[in-house]
Amino acid sequence: MRGEAGRARGAVAPLLVWAVTRAVLLLFVFKVCTVPGGMDITTDVSVIYHGWYEQLSSGTFPSDDVTWQYPPAAALVILSPGLLTGLGLVSYASAFFVLACAADAVVLGLLLYAARQRGQRDPGAGSRRRAGVWAWVAGVPLLGPTAYARYDLMVTVLAVAALLAAARHPRAAGVLAGLGALVKVWPALLLLGTARGRATRAIWLSALGTALVVTAGFTATMPGALDFLSAQGGRGTEVESVGSLVLHAARQFGWEGQVLLRYGSMEFVGPGVRNVSNAAVVLTGLGFGWLVLWRLRARVWTSATMADAALAGVLVFVVTSRVLSPQYLVWLVGLAAVCLTLRASRQALPAWLVVVAAGLTQLEFPVWFADVVTGGGRGTVVLAVRNAVLVVAAVLSCVRLWRSAVPRPSEPDEVPRPREEATAVAAAGPPFRDAVGPAHSSASER
Repeated sequence: MRGEAGRARGAVAPLLVWAVTRAVLLLFVFKVCTVPGGMDITTDVSVIYHGWYEQLSSGTFPSDDVTWQYPPAAALVILSPGLLTGLGLVSYASAFFVLACAADAVVLGLLLYAARQRGQRDPGAGSRRRAGVWAWVAGVPLLGPTAYARYDLMVTVLAVAALLAAARHPRAAGVLAGLGALVKVWPALLLLGTARGRATRAIWLSALGTALVVTAGFTATMPGALDFLSAQGGRGTEVESVGSLVLHAARQFGWEGQVLLRYGSMEFVGPGVRNVSNAAVVLTGLGFGWLVLWRLRARVWTSATMADAALAGVLVFVVTSRVLSPQYLVWLVGLAAVCLTLRASRQALPAWLVVVAAGLTQLEFPVWFADVVTGGGRGTVVLAVRNAVLVVAAVLSCVRLWRSAVPRPSEPDEVPRPREEATAVAAAGPPFRDAVGPAHSSASER
Protein backbone atom coordinates (compact mmCIF):
# COMPACT_ATOMS: atom_id res chain seq x y z
CA MET A 1 0.00 0.00 0.00
CA ARG A 2 2.81 2.41 0.89
CA GLY A 3 4.49 1.68 -2.42
CA GLU A 4 1.29 2.44 -4.34
CA ALA A 5 0.81 5.67 -2.40
CA GLY A 6 4.41 6.70 -3.07
CA ARG A 7 4.07 6.03 -6.77
CA ALA A 8 0.84 8.04 -6.88
CA ARG A 9 2.49 10.98 -5.13
CA GLY A 10 5.45 10.77 -7.48
CA ALA A 11 3.14 11.23 -10.47
CA VAL A 12 1.54 14.38 -9.08
CA ALA A 13 4.44 16.72 -9.85
CA PRO A 14 4.76 15.87 -13.56
CA LEU A 15 0.98 16.00 -13.93
CA LEU A 16 0.83 19.47 -12.38
CA VAL A 17 3.71 20.77 -14.48
CA TRP A 18 2.14 19.25 -17.59
CA ALA A 19 -1.21 20.92 -16.85
CA VAL A 20 0.35 24.35 -16.30
CA THR A 21 2.66 24.27 -19.31
CA ARG A 22 -0.04 22.95 -21.63
CA ALA A 23 -2.45 25.62 -20.48
CA VAL A 24 0.18 28.17 -21.52
CA LEU A 25 0.59 26.51 -24.93
CA LEU A 26 -3.18 26.63 -25.45
CA LEU A 27 -3.22 30.33 -24.55
CA PHE A 28 -0.72 30.94 -27.35
CA VAL A 29 -2.41 28.89 -30.06
CA PHE A 30 -5.80 30.38 -29.16
CA LYS A 31 -4.09 33.80 -29.48
CA VAL A 32 -4.86 34.92 -25.95
CA CYS A 33 -1.10 35.49 -25.71
CA THR A 34 1.17 36.65 -28.52
CA VAL A 35 3.93 34.42 -29.81
CA PRO A 36 7.36 36.06 -29.40
CA GLY A 37 8.54 37.43 -32.70
CA GLY A 38 5.03 38.39 -33.79
CA MET A 39 4.63 35.40 -36.12
CA ASP A 40 1.25 33.72 -36.44
CA ILE A 41 2.20 30.03 -36.28
CA THR A 42 -1.41 28.86 -36.40
CA THR A 43 -2.01 29.63 -40.09
CA ASP A 44 -0.89 26.14 -41.07
CA VAL A 45 -3.95 24.87 -39.21
CA SER A 46 -6.48 27.60 -39.93
CA VAL A 47 -5.58 27.98 -43.61
CA ILE A 48 -3.61 25.02 -44.99
CA TYR A 49 -5.03 22.17 -42.88
CA HIS A 50 -8.52 23.59 -43.10
CA GLY A 51 -8.22 23.79 -46.89
CA TRP A 52 -7.08 20.18 -47.01
CA TYR A 53 -9.98 19.24 -44.74
CA GLU A 54 -12.52 20.72 -47.13
CA GLN A 55 -11.07 18.91 -50.14
CA LEU A 56 -10.63 15.62 -48.30
CA SER A 57 -14.22 15.88 -47.12
CA SER A 58 -15.24 15.91 -50.77
CA GLY A 59 -13.54 12.54 -51.30
CA THR A 60 -10.30 13.51 -53.07
CA PHE A 61 -6.75 14.19 -51.97
CA PRO A 62 -5.37 17.74 -52.48
CA SER A 63 -2.83 16.53 -55.03
CA ASP A 64 -2.83 19.85 -56.86
CA ASP A 65 -1.57 21.57 -53.69
CA VAL A 66 2.25 21.50 -53.54
CA THR A 67 2.14 21.64 -49.75
CA TRP A 68 0.43 18.22 -49.60
CA GLN A 69 3.32 15.74 -49.42
CA TYR A 70 2.00 13.16 -46.99
CA PRO A 71 0.96 9.48 -47.05
CA PRO A 72 -2.75 8.71 -47.35
CA ALA A 73 -3.49 8.07 -43.66
CA ALA A 74 -2.58 11.69 -42.93
CA ALA A 75 -6.11 12.33 -44.16
CA LEU A 76 -7.43 10.71 -40.99
CA VAL A 77 -5.63 13.28 -38.85
CA ILE A 78 -6.69 16.22 -41.01
CA LEU A 79 -10.31 15.05 -40.98
CA SER A 80 -10.43 14.25 -37.26
CA PRO A 81 -11.28 17.81 -36.07
CA GLY A 82 -14.52 17.36 -37.99
CA LEU A 83 -15.67 15.14 -35.13
CA LEU A 84 -15.86 18.28 -32.99
CA THR A 85 -16.71 20.91 -35.58
CA GLY A 86 -19.69 18.80 -36.60
CA LEU A 87 -21.31 19.80 -33.34
CA GLY A 88 -21.18 23.43 -34.48
CA LEU A 89 -19.53 24.58 -31.25
CA VAL A 90 -15.94 25.22 -32.31
CA SER A 91 -13.94 26.20 -35.38
CA TYR A 92 -11.71 23.78 -37.24
CA ALA A 93 -8.56 25.32 -35.76
CA SER A 94 -9.93 25.20 -32.21
CA ALA A 95 -10.91 21.56 -32.60
CA PHE A 96 -7.44 20.76 -33.96
CA PHE A 97 -5.70 22.37 -30.97
CA VAL A 98 -7.90 20.45 -28.56
CA LEU A 99 -7.06 17.17 -30.29
CA ALA A 100 -3.35 18.04 -30.24
CA CYS A 101 -3.56 18.60 -26.50
CA ALA A 102 -5.40 15.28 -26.13
CA ALA A 103 -2.64 13.50 -28.08
CA ASP A 104 -0.07 15.15 -25.81
CA ALA A 105 -1.99 13.85 -22.78
CA VAL A 106 -2.11 10.32 -24.19
CA VAL A 107 1.67 10.27 -24.60
CA LEU A 108 2.04 11.45 -21.01
CA GLY A 109 -0.32 8.71 -19.84
CA LEU A 110 1.60 6.03 -21.73
CA LEU A 111 4.91 7.16 -20.24
CA LEU A 112 3.48 7.35 -16.72
CA TYR A 113 2.09 3.83 -17.07
CA ALA A 114 5.44 2.55 -18.35
CA ALA A 115 7.26 4.27 -15.48
CA ARG A 116 4.83 2.73 -13.01
CA GLN A 117 5.41 -0.73 -14.45
CA ARG A 118 9.14 -0.22 -14.21
CA GLY A 119 8.75 0.87 -10.57
CA GLN A 120 6.98 -2.38 -9.76
CA ARG A 121 9.86 -4.38 -11.24
CA ASP A 122 12.64 -2.14 -9.96
CA PRO A 123 11.55 -0.49 -6.67
CA GLY A 124 15.05 0.91 -6.15
CA ALA A 125 14.95 2.96 -9.32
CA GLY A 126 13.28 5.88 -7.53
CA SER A 127 12.74 9.01 -9.58
CA ARG A 128 15.05 7.70 -12.34
CA ARG A 129 12.18 5.71 -13.77
CA ARG A 130 10.30 8.97 -14.47
CA ALA A 131 13.11 10.56 -16.47
CA GLY A 132 11.19 9.87 -19.67
CA VAL A 133 8.05 11.43 -18.24
CA TRP A 134 9.95 14.60 -17.35
CA ALA A 135 11.62 14.70 -20.76
CA TRP A 136 8.19 14.77 -22.38
CA VAL A 137 6.70 17.20 -19.86
CA ALA A 138 9.59 19.62 -20.45
CA GLY A 139 10.40 18.93 -24.09
CA VAL A 140 7.05 19.86 -25.65
CA PRO A 141 6.72 23.32 -24.03
CA LEU A 142 10.41 23.99 -24.73
CA LEU A 143 9.53 23.59 -28.41
CA GLY A 144 6.71 26.06 -27.86
CA PRO A 145 3.23 26.44 -29.38
CA THR A 146 4.48 25.05 -32.69
CA ALA A 147 3.98 21.61 -31.13
CA TYR A 148 0.21 22.21 -31.02
CA ALA A 149 0.04 23.96 -34.39
CA ARG A 150 1.20 20.96 -36.45
CA TYR A 151 -0.13 17.41 -36.64
CA ASP A 152 3.09 15.72 -35.50
CA LEU A 153 1.82 15.07 -31.98
CA MET A 154 -0.79 12.72 -33.42
CA VAL A 155 1.92 10.74 -35.21
CA THR A 156 4.15 10.66 -32.13
CA VAL A 157 1.36 9.04 -30.11
CA LEU A 158 1.38 6.09 -32.50
CA ALA A 159 5.18 5.78 -32.34
CA VAL A 160 5.37 5.94 -28.54
CA ALA A 161 2.52 3.45 -28.18
CA ALA A 162 4.21 1.08 -30.66
CA LEU A 163 7.54 1.15 -28.84
CA LEU A 164 5.99 0.59 -25.42
CA ALA A 165 3.73 -2.19 -26.70
CA ALA A 166 6.42 -4.05 -28.64
CA ALA A 167 7.64 -6.16 -25.74
CA ARG A 168 4.31 -7.73 -24.82
CA HIS A 169 2.18 -7.13 -27.88
CA PRO A 170 4.41 -7.23 -30.97
CA ARG A 171 1.53 -7.53 -33.43
CA ALA A 172 -0.22 -4.50 -31.96
CA ALA A 173 3.09 -2.63 -32.12
CA GLY A 174 3.38 -3.53 -35.79
CA VAL A 175 -0.13 -2.25 -36.51
CA LEU A 176 0.67 1.05 -34.75
CA ALA A 177 4.00 1.45 -36.56
CA GLY A 178 2.42 0.62 -39.91
CA LEU A 179 -0.39 3.11 -39.37
CA GLY A 180 2.11 5.73 -38.19
CA ALA A 181 4.20 5.25 -41.33
CA LEU A 182 1.10 5.93 -43.42
CA VAL A 183 0.49 9.14 -41.49
CA LYS A 184 4.01 10.59 -41.76
CA VAL A 185 6.52 7.96 -42.97
CA TRP A 186 9.15 8.24 -40.20
CA PRO A 187 7.54 5.66 -37.82
CA ALA A 188 8.66 3.03 -40.35
CA LEU A 189 12.10 3.47 -38.75
CA LEU A 190 10.73 1.87 -35.59
CA LEU A 191 11.06 -1.48 -37.34
CA LEU A 192 14.86 -1.19 -37.47
CA GLY A 193 15.49 -2.45 -33.97
CA THR A 194 13.13 -5.38 -33.63
CA ALA A 195 14.78 -8.51 -32.24
CA ARG A 196 15.47 -11.20 -34.79
CA GLY A 197 13.22 -14.20 -34.99
CA ARG A 198 9.62 -14.31 -33.92
CA ALA A 199 9.53 -10.68 -32.74
CA THR A 200 10.63 -9.35 -36.11
CA ARG A 201 8.23 -11.57 -38.01
CA ALA A 202 5.29 -10.54 -35.83
CA ILE A 203 5.98 -6.80 -35.93
CA TRP A 204 7.09 -6.52 -39.55
CA LEU A 205 4.27 -8.64 -40.95
CA SER A 206 1.59 -6.81 -38.97
CA ALA A 207 3.09 -3.44 -40.00
CA LEU A 208 3.21 -4.47 -43.64
CA GLY A 209 -0.30 -5.89 -43.54
CA THR A 210 -1.66 -2.72 -41.96
CA ALA A 211 0.09 -0.53 -44.53
CA LEU A 212 -1.20 -2.58 -47.44
CA VAL A 213 -4.79 -2.73 -46.20
CA VAL A 214 -5.00 0.98 -45.35
CA THR A 215 -3.30 2.02 -48.60
CA ALA A 216 -5.56 -0.21 -50.64
CA GLY A 217 -8.60 1.24 -48.93
CA PHE A 218 -7.60 4.82 -49.67
CA THR A 219 -6.51 4.02 -53.23
CA ALA A 220 -9.84 2.37 -53.97
CA THR A 221 -11.97 5.14 -52.51
CA MET A 222 -10.08 8.44 -52.91
CA PRO A 223 -8.20 9.63 -56.02
CA GLY A 224 -4.64 10.81 -55.49
CA ALA A 225 -3.82 8.62 -52.50
CA LEU A 226 -0.34 7.76 -53.81
CA ASP A 227 0.63 11.12 -55.30
CA PHE A 228 2.76 11.85 -52.23
CA LEU A 229 5.39 9.43 -53.59
CA SER A 230 6.54 12.00 -56.14
CA ALA A 231 5.76 15.14 -54.14
CA GLN A 232 9.19 15.44 -52.48
CA GLY A 233 11.22 15.38 -55.69
CA GLY A 234 11.25 19.14 -56.17
CA ARG A 235 12.12 20.05 -52.59
CA GLY A 236 15.19 22.20 -52.09
CA THR A 237 17.25 23.07 -49.02
CA GLU A 238 15.15 24.48 -46.20
CA VAL A 239 16.69 27.38 -44.27
CA GLU A 240 16.61 25.42 -40.99
CA SER A 241 18.28 22.22 -42.18
CA VAL A 242 21.81 21.22 -41.20
CA GLY A 243 22.94 21.51 -44.82
CA SER A 244 21.59 25.04 -45.02
CA LEU A 245 24.39 26.23 -42.74
CA VAL A 246 26.71 26.10 -45.77
CA LEU A 247 24.46 28.59 -47.54
CA HIS A 248 23.98 30.72 -44.42
CA ALA A 249 27.76 30.99 -44.23
CA ALA A 250 28.03 31.75 -47.97
CA ARG A 251 25.64 34.68 -47.53
CA GLN A 252 28.16 36.32 -45.24
CA PHE A 253 30.65 36.34 -48.13
CA GLY A 254 28.41 37.80 -50.82
CA TRP A 255 26.56 34.74 -52.11
CA GLU A 256 23.81 35.97 -54.43
CA GLY A 257 21.04 33.52 -53.59
CA GLN A 258 17.77 34.25 -51.82
CA VAL A 259 15.13 32.64 -49.63
CA LEU A 260 11.68 31.93 -51.07
CA LEU A 261 8.51 30.23 -49.86
CA ARG A 262 8.38 26.92 -51.75
CA TYR A 263 6.47 23.73 -50.97
CA GLY A 264 5.16 25.26 -47.77
CA SER A 265 8.54 26.17 -46.27
CA MET A 266 11.29 28.75 -46.65
CA GLU A 267 13.97 27.41 -48.99
CA PHE A 268 17.21 28.69 -50.43
CA VAL A 269 17.23 29.42 -54.15
CA GLY A 270 20.32 30.33 -56.13
CA PRO A 271 23.79 29.20 -57.26
CA GLY A 272 24.99 26.00 -55.62
CA VAL A 273 21.74 25.18 -53.83
CA ARG A 274 21.16 22.10 -55.98
CA ASN A 275 24.61 20.81 -55.04
CA VAL A 276 23.84 21.21 -51.34
CA SER A 277 20.49 19.46 -51.79
CA ASN A 278 22.10 16.59 -53.72
CA ALA A 279 24.75 16.22 -51.02
CA ALA A 280 22.00 15.93 -48.42
CA VAL A 281 20.33 13.17 -50.42
CA VAL A 282 23.65 11.31 -50.64
CA LEU A 283 24.20 11.67 -46.89
CA THR A 284 20.71 10.36 -46.21
CA GLY A 285 21.49 7.34 -48.38
CA LEU A 286 24.75 6.76 -46.52
CA GLY A 287 22.91 7.07 -43.22
CA PHE A 288 20.39 4.49 -44.33
CA GLY A 289 23.24 2.23 -45.43
CA TRP A 290 24.85 2.50 -41.99
CA LEU A 291 21.56 1.59 -40.32
CA VAL A 292 21.22 -1.47 -42.56
CA LEU A 293 24.79 -2.47 -41.72
CA TRP A 294 24.03 -2.10 -38.02
CA ARG A 295 20.97 -4.27 -38.45
CA LEU A 296 23.01 -6.98 -40.17
CA ARG A 297 25.81 -6.88 -37.61
CA ALA A 298 23.71 -6.56 -34.43
CA ARG A 299 23.76 -9.62 -32.19
CA VAL A 300 22.77 -8.36 -28.73
CA TRP A 301 19.18 -7.35 -28.14
CA THR A 302 17.63 -5.85 -25.04
CA SER A 303 14.14 -4.59 -24.32
CA ALA A 304 15.37 -1.09 -25.24
CA THR A 305 17.08 -1.90 -28.55
CA MET A 306 14.02 -1.11 -30.63
CA ALA A 307 13.62 2.33 -29.03
CA ASP A 308 17.35 3.04 -29.14
CA ALA A 309 17.51 2.16 -32.83
CA ALA A 310 14.45 4.29 -33.55
CA LEU A 311 16.00 7.34 -31.89
CA ALA A 312 19.29 6.83 -33.71
CA GLY A 313 17.56 6.24 -37.04
CA VAL A 314 15.32 9.30 -36.83
CA LEU A 315 18.23 11.47 -35.70
CA VAL A 316 20.26 10.31 -38.73
CA PHE A 317 17.46 11.16 -41.12
CA VAL A 318 16.69 14.50 -39.47
CA VAL A 319 20.27 15.79 -39.58
CA THR A 320 20.87 14.63 -43.16
CA SER A 321 17.54 15.76 -44.59
CA ARG A 322 17.11 18.72 -46.93
CA VAL A 323 14.22 19.76 -44.68
CA LEU A 324 14.33 20.20 -40.90
CA SER A 325 11.08 21.78 -39.82
CA PRO A 326 10.71 22.71 -36.11
CA GLN A 327 7.91 20.18 -35.57
CA TYR A 328 10.36 17.34 -36.29
CA LEU A 329 11.59 17.87 -32.73
CA VAL A 330 8.24 16.52 -31.49
CA TRP A 331 9.17 13.12 -32.93
CA LEU A 332 12.60 13.21 -31.36
CA VAL A 333 11.33 14.28 -27.95
CA GLY A 334 8.81 11.42 -27.97
CA LEU A 335 11.47 8.85 -28.89
CA ALA A 336 13.89 10.31 -26.36
CA ALA A 337 11.25 10.05 -23.64
CA VAL A 338 10.69 6.37 -24.41
CA CYS A 339 14.43 5.66 -24.29
CA LEU A 340 14.73 7.39 -20.92
CA THR A 341 11.83 5.30 -19.62
CA LEU A 342 13.44 1.97 -20.54
CA ARG A 343 16.02 0.76 -18.02
CA ALA A 344 18.19 -1.03 -20.58
CA SER A 345 18.53 1.98 -22.88
CA ARG A 346 21.96 3.47 -23.52
CA GLN A 347 20.62 6.67 -25.09
CA ALA A 348 20.35 8.91 -22.03
CA LEU A 349 22.81 11.60 -23.16
CA PRO A 350 21.52 11.82 -26.76
CA ALA A 351 17.97 11.89 -25.38
CA TRP A 352 18.66 14.87 -23.13
CA LEU A 353 20.50 16.63 -25.95
CA VAL A 354 17.28 16.32 -27.96
CA VAL A 355 15.42 18.12 -25.16
CA VAL A 356 18.04 20.90 -25.23
CA ALA A 357 17.65 21.13 -29.01
CA ALA A 358 13.89 21.55 -28.57
CA GLY A 359 14.45 24.67 -26.47
CA LEU A 360 16.90 26.10 -28.99
CA THR A 361 14.41 25.38 -31.77
CA GLN A 362 11.80 27.66 -30.24
CA LEU A 363 14.34 30.48 -30.30
CA GLU A 364 15.10 30.02 -34.00
CA PHE A 365 11.41 29.48 -34.77
CA PRO A 366 9.35 31.51 -34.21
CA VAL A 367 11.22 33.97 -31.96
CA TRP A 368 14.11 34.87 -34.29
CA PHE A 369 12.92 33.27 -37.49
CA ALA A 370 13.06 36.61 -39.32
CA ASP A 371 16.80 36.62 -38.61
CA VAL A 372 17.11 33.06 -39.92
CA VAL A 373 15.42 34.05 -43.18
CA THR A 374 17.38 37.26 -43.67
CA GLY A 375 20.71 36.01 -42.31
CA GLY A 376 20.59 38.06 -39.11
CA GLY A 377 23.06 37.27 -36.35
CA ARG A 378 20.94 36.00 -33.46
CA GLY A 379 18.75 33.64 -35.41
CA THR A 380 21.57 32.21 -37.50
CA VAL A 381 23.80 31.62 -34.46
CA VAL A 382 21.02 29.87 -32.54
CA LEU A 383 20.20 27.77 -35.60
CA ALA A 384 23.84 26.75 -35.94
CA VAL A 385 24.04 25.79 -32.27
CA ARG A 386 20.76 23.86 -32.45
CA ASN A 387 21.92 21.94 -35.51
CA ALA A 388 25.29 21.23 -33.90
CA VAL A 389 23.52 19.79 -30.85
CA LEU A 390 21.43 17.54 -33.08
CA VAL A 391 24.48 16.36 -35.01
CA VAL A 392 26.30 15.54 -31.77
CA ALA A 393 23.21 13.73 -30.51
CA ALA A 394 23.02 11.72 -33.74
CA VAL A 395 26.68 10.70 -33.61
CA LEU A 396 26.52 9.74 -29.93
CA SER A 397 23.29 7.86 -30.48
CA CYS A 398 24.75 5.84 -33.35
CA VAL A 399 27.97 5.07 -31.47
CA ARG A 400 26.07 3.89 -28.41
CA LEU A 401 23.67 1.85 -30.51
CA TRP A 402 26.56 0.10 -32.26
CA ARG A 403 28.46 -0.60 -29.05
CA SER A 404 25.38 -1.95 -27.30
CA ALA A 405 24.40 -4.39 -30.04
CA VAL A 406 27.45 -5.27 -32.15
CA PRO A 407 30.12 -7.43 -30.46
CA ARG A 408 33.77 -6.55 -30.90
CA PRO A 409 35.78 -8.84 -33.20
CA SER A 410 37.40 -10.50 -30.16
CA GLU A 411 34.05 -11.17 -28.51
CA PRO A 412 31.59 -13.98 -29.22
CA ASP A 413 28.31 -13.07 -30.93
CA GLU A 414 26.40 -13.40 -27.68
CA VAL A 415 28.15 -10.87 -25.44
CA PRO A 416 27.63 -11.26 -21.68
CA ARG A 417 25.89 -8.23 -20.26
CA PRO A 418 25.08 -6.97 -16.77
CA ARG A 419 21.72 -8.03 -15.45
CA GLU A 420 20.01 -4.81 -16.53
CA GLU A 421 21.17 -5.35 -20.10
CA ALA A 422 20.49 -9.07 -20.33
CA THR A 423 20.05 -10.29 -23.88
CA ALA A 424 16.36 -10.31 -24.66
CA VAL A 425 16.08 -12.94 -27.32
CA ALA A 426 18.29 -15.14 -29.40
CA ALA A 427 17.91 -15.25 -33.15
CA ALA A 428 14.87 -17.53 -32.97
CA GLY A 429 13.75 -16.66 -29.45
CA PRO A 430 10.35 -15.48 -28.23
CA PRO A 431 9.33 -11.84 -28.28
CA PHE A 432 10.11 -9.66 -25.28
CA ARG A 433 7.96 -10.07 -22.20
CA ASP A 434 8.99 -6.98 -20.28
CA ALA A 435 7.76 -3.69 -21.71
CA VAL A 436 9.77 -1.36 -19.48
CA GLY A 437 12.64 -3.39 -18.12
CA PRO A 438 15.13 -5.85 -19.54
CA ALA A 439 14.02 -9.20 -20.84
CA HIS A 440 15.46 -12.14 -18.89
CA SER A 441 15.55 -15.75 -19.95
CA SER A 442 15.35 -18.52 -17.41
CA ALA A 443 17.14 -21.80 -17.89
CA SER A 444 13.93 -23.51 -18.92
CA GLU A 445 13.24 -20.87 -21.56
CA ARG A 446 16.64 -21.37 -23.12
